[in-house]
Amino acid sequence: MMEEDDYVDTIIPLPNVEGKILSKLIQYCQKHVEAAVAADSEEEIKKFDKEFLEAVEDNILFEIILASNYLDIKDLLDICCQKVADDIKNMSKEDVRKKFNINNDFTPEEEEAIRKENQWAFE
Repeated sequence: MMEEDDYVDTIIPLPNVEGKILSKLIQYCQKHVEAAVAADSEEEIKKFDKEFLEAVEDNILFEIILASNYLDIKDLLDICCQKVADDIKNMSKEDVRKKFNINNDFTPEEEEAIRKENQWAFE
């Protein structure tokens, strides 16, 4: 078993994680560790998570998703992805395309044909 001192010289490459994103990840992890030590209630953690996510803009949220996936911070990845899902749940397809900067490369005729082929998905 490795001791804490064994990690002192360990290098963790983070070539695609900007400092401001790493700072957010550390903030999240630090709060969760402190909450576990203090035996905070689950409601307090959920409140922190909600406030944490509300305080970040979409472009930062997507960077946090990528970094938490890379660093295998599963709980953070889960709540971030859930926030994105909740945000787009009631959006129109045009609004989703705009939010994620997605170009529609189908003609209206092609889109209609796809819709007919996959009618079950729209019921």
